[in-house]
Amino acid sequence: MGKRLSWTALVGLASGSGLWVMTAHAAPPPPLPADRLDWQPWGEQAPADALCRGRYVMPEYRIEAAPNPEQARSESDDASYGEDGETILGGEVVLRRGESQLESPRVRVNAERDRAFASGPVTLRDQGLLLRGDAAELSLVDDQAEVDTAHYVLHDQRLRGGAQRLERLDDGRYRMTEASFTTCDPGDNLWQLVGNDVVLDQESGFGTARHARLEVADVPVFYWPWVRFPIDDRRQSGFLWPTLGISSNSLDYAQPYYFNLAPNYDATLTPRWITDRGLLLGGEFRYLFDSDEGQIEGAYLADDQGGSARDPDNPSRRFEGEDRWYIDYQHQGRFSPQLRYQLRYGGASDGRYFEDYGGDFGEQETENMPRLAQLDYRGSLWRLEARAQGFQKLEDPLRDRDKPFYRLPSLTANATWRQDNGLYQQWRSNATYFWRDVDETRVPLRESATGGRVHLSPAFGWRGEPSWGFLEPRVEMLHTAYEVDYGDRQTDRDTSLTRTVPVTSVDAGLIFERELDVRGNGYRQTLEPRLNYAYVPARDQSDFPDFDTNERAFSWNQLWSPHRFSGADRVGDLNRLSYGVSTRFLADDSGRERFSLGVGQATYFDDRTIDMNGDPDTLPPERSFERRYNAVRDRSPVVTRLDWQVTDRWSAGYELLYDEQRRLTERNSVDLRYRDPRGHVLNLGYRWELEGFDPSLDEEDRLDYNREEYDVSGAYRISPRVDVIGRFTYDHTNSRALEQLAGVQWNDCCYGLQLVWREWVDDNDTARIDDDFTDRGIFLRFVFKGLGGVGRDADSYFEEAIPGYRPTQF
Repeated sequence: MGKRLSWTALVGLASGSGLWVMTAHAAPPPPLPADRLDWQPWGEQAPADALCRGRYVMPEYRIEAAPNPEQARSESDDASYGEDGETILGGEVVLRRGESQLESPRVRVNAERDRAFASGPVTLRDQGLLLRGDAAELSLVDDQAEVDTAHYVLHDQRLRGGAQRLERLDDGRYRMTEASFTTCDPGDNLWQLVGNDVVLDQESGFGTARHARLEVADVPVFYWPWVRFPIDDRRQSGFLWPTLGISSNSLDYAQPYYFNLAPNYDATLTPRWITDRGLLLGGEFRYLFDSDEGQIEGAYLADDQGGSARDPDNPSRRFEGEDRWYIDYQHQGRFSPQLRYQLRYGGASDGRYFEDYGGDFGEQETENMPRLAQLDYRGSLWRLEARAQGFQKLEDPLRDRDKPFYRLPSLTANATWRQDNGLYQQWRSNATYFWRDVDETRVPLRESATGGRVHLSPAFGWRGEPSWGFLEPRVEMLHTAYEVDYGDRQTDRDTSLTRTVPVTSVDAGLIFERELDVRGNGYRQTLEPRLNYAYVPARDQSDFPDFDTNERAFSWNQLWSPHRFSGADRVGDLNRLSYGVSTRFLADDSGRERFSLGVGQATYFDDRTIDMNGDPDTLPPERSFERRYNAVRDRSPVVTRLDWQVTDRWSAGYELLYDEQRRLTERNSVDLRYRDPRGHVLNLGYRWELEGFDPSLDEEDRLDYNREEYDVSGAYRISPRVDVIGRFTYDHTNSRALEQLAGVQWNDCCYGLQLVWREWVDDNDTARIDDDFTDRGIFLRFVFKGLGGVGRDADSYFEEAIPGYRPTQF
């Protein structure tokens, strides 16, 4: 039997955008079984990456909606009128108004037609929302409603919960008594948020609750006497999850508070109490505009208490009684698509700030604080750049000679012209003023210079590139002029310096191809011999300063480059012929490179007299054997490089630099990599490097031993929910483990967990091993999906430590 009634209150009660907040806080009634919550287990149809054991599926509406959305359509087994004029629908009653539907065995509408009473069990539905209760009372003239013993599900958000009593007030707010909220699968209450006297304001987008608590496995673990929380995607001001650290001697507690100031900017204030140091106040401010964005963060602690170390000479107590702070400001934007700019300023009170107060996972060190103001223009021909740049080096103590140079300013103009006949011209230019804050009398004379440098490097060349090879002769003119100042130092060194050096090179190669069949697989194999001649005459640079230059370590790429130094302060002399041959195997169907092998060497026709000292008449002393040998040897090491994509999952790399005259390996590396689409990763590595091989390292970073290391790392995805990870790095030369790491990551439907043990060697910012020390820690991160997480995020470190591994995002 069907009846038609006018119904106005149902939509207000079952609004999906407002009801998700009902999940926020409760001491709930017992949960309903899964089959009453629109839950469907996956069974054999589970997706390969499914974290949840099923899904919420809303069934079809039982009756069609009325053409007029303000009208309600009903079906019931029977209908009658009471003695007082009320209408009583009985049996299996279904009412639908728009997207809302009510199901109940009995519905009574009073004689005034302003209230309806549904007795249970009651089921209310809206698009993506299920609400069940024992009984409901609805207003037919406004949106007021009351539901007893309510259970709810938001299908798309995977949220469910319950409340002993739910009220919708006439102003549109919801009030709940004893309510709950969780994202766990039905039957799994690993965690839930529960509370009393919950008020939810849909218009403003936030709710409040008194006596709220977080329960994990039905055990209360956190309590709020009063809490304000968001109820939709709009950002809301309020407390974020705290961070807690405990050691044998101190407690470290940080409680961030978030300020939602405007749609395009916000702030976070984080008081942090460290029992053995004091109160550290940190903060962050972020903003976003149409063409600009940026953020500023920092922290301040007045009167450092010095930590818990008993030894007064311990480095951690070095700044006891002093104010500690850091600041980091970043901004970038654009004036037009071609014209962009960047601003950055970072600073810390001292070089130990991040060592004492922590940084990334495992106390990874922050080495410097950048400072930059840059304007960058990229046109179709010219690229122009103006910048002022520097950084604070975070070392303690920091010697004057280790302080970095500032560029105040640096102006660059570059352009390239190409003609259809293969000719090209390049213009490279830079003008920079170098300055640093040092006592000139406390650094070597050469390093005490500051001043301006203009560097011009126009080039002219031609490149012919037929299908069977290439030929490229090139001439580049490097002209550099200095005006330097040695401050109060007495010196007869020239302060106005110029240097002009031509750099001539010819690069040529052939490409031979053939079709090849290997075990039924078609390949295109290439054979590519290559010759490169470079000539750079020696120029006296012994009076020249060193602002930004390093000598490059020898490599495959250096075989074909005429530049022995980075930067512009040194131009290395060179009279060299490089020769090599490489072969590649390309898959016919895709062109993908499956295998490449290259072997090359260089013959020197003259000694290389220019080193960092710049003197063309003096070779390195004989006591510096490796430096002298590299300057006078007539042949470079033989360089062998191999890359092999063994299968779609296995790949290998190999590099060998071998001196056949001394029958000595100068550098050797082997890598074997495994990548499984399911997430499994394995990396096996071996490294050998001769002492003094890399001349670009600073003096304190140069090893005084031959480096031989083994590195094993991997990750195994047991299931979409569980990863295990590990890494072991071993210094064979000194018979010690450099790093050991083992961890597990659980990623379930409603929670995520990272548990990691790590032990590593801290080199104390030097290459010596006598001042190294071992550090270790256990790190835990727990994420309640839908609420947030507790603990330090280690994902970025895992990706760096275990190449190829991508942690499942919580």
